[in-house]
Amino acid sequence: MSIVKINVLTVPAEQRETLEKRFASRAGVVESSDGFEWFELLRPVDGTDNYLVYTRWRDEAAFQAWMEGPMKQAHQGGGDRPKPAAADSSVWTFEVLQQTGPKTDS
Repeated sequence: MSIVKINVLTVPAEQRETLEKRFASRAGVVESSDGFEWFELLRPVDGTDNYLVYTRWRDEAAFQAWMEGPMKQAHQGGGDRPKPAAADSSVWTFEVLQQTGPKTDS
């Protein structure tokens, strides 16, 4: 089954809009990566500064290929790069053991 990577980004209140705009401007970047299955950016609503960046991949190798290719290229650049919107980050990894979706009327 698939693996899930959740990047936990600690984003100060004054940087939230910046982070959201940056993700919106990159829409479509990860979707064409081999082994990519799903993406969600989750905004906190209950008193935390942690955004969750949820991605699902076919396997660890597909994720690592993206990290070493398109993602690495997107985060390299000249000295005029804006500073990160997040003050801190960590990555959680999970294996998908079960999944389901809505029932369909058949």
